[in-house]
Amino acid sequence: MIIPILAILVGLALLVWSADKFVGGAAITARHFGMAPLLIGMVIVGFGTSAPELVVSAMAAIDGNPGIALGNAFGSNIGNITLILGVTALMGAIVVQSQILKKEVPLLIGITLLSLALIFDGELTRSDSIAMLVLFGVLISWTIWTGTRSKNDALSDEVVEEYSVDEPLKKSVFWLVTGLVLLIVSSRVLVWGAEEIARALGVNDLIVGLTIVALGTSLPELATSIIAARKGEHDIALGNVLGSNLFNTLAVVGLAGVIAPMQVPSEAFWRDGLIMLGVTLLLWMFCFAPRGKLGQIQRWKGALFVAIFIGYTGYLISTVV
Repeated sequence: MIIPILAILVGLALLVWSADKFVGGAAITARHFGMAPLLIGMVIVGFGTSAPELVVSAMAAIDGNPGIALGNAFGSNIGNITLILGVTALMGAIVVQSQILKKEVPLLIGITLLSLALIFDGELTRSDSIAMLVLFGVLISWTIWTGTRSKNDALSDEVVEEYSVDEPLKKSVFWLVTGLVLLIVSSRVLVWGAEEIARALGVNDLIVGLTIVALGTSLPELATSIIAARKGEHDIALGNVLGSNLFNTLAVVGLAGVIAPMQVPSEAFWRDGLIMLGVTLLLWMFCFAPRGKLGQIQRWKGALFVAIFIGYTGYLISTVV
């Protein structure tokens, strides 16, 4: 047990560090090549921080542990909203200014409903997974189209301030490549440790994916959102979570399902899936504001999110203790 635990700790630490280097390197490289700042914020920062979930879930699916893959995606989505936005909001109210991000919340609700519909029959087939990946491709295309049409947006301004082109191109490319390689290595170590602990304790791999793995792979989002919020870059903090959840729901689950079609436990739908949908709907309610006003996630809303996370995680732990 000692070696698997060390593997998880080392894997998580390396995962967080490499993800940060990967996203930063990718964002600055994109700026050097003239990519629109709004697209960098929506695509690279939003989706890039989910690279750990993608690699970990793919590794788990290859190893024949689809429960870890699915639990990682669903657990990360729940944690992104409840823990990450909750902790960020506790540090100070998150003001939602970007009009594009306000449009992404209803989109995330629709995609969440679609993913639940696909697993309602208790299985995720390869055709279901391919449909998810195709839809993800459409979403990327829509994001690029929207980003090229929207010239002035709060998210764009924050990206320009956060990712400076003063850093040499060679250095940013180096961290892009190095971060990606270390992401793969650390994910391999993390999945191995999680699998060994699940076997030793006789715990369902879905629970391991929902707790240890999901929390670990969400650490890059947590770090990015907290740092952005402390700088007053609220739209990067929120866009990071929304982009990550969209990516997890379609690309992460879709890729894992293509690699290894899976039988989906009923609790993944009735417990985890409905919790994921519920907190997403709650986020939409918190971000919504009457015309002409800015939506806000105040401290009390952040406290509610954190309380939901603690209650949900505590319940999961109680089922295996």
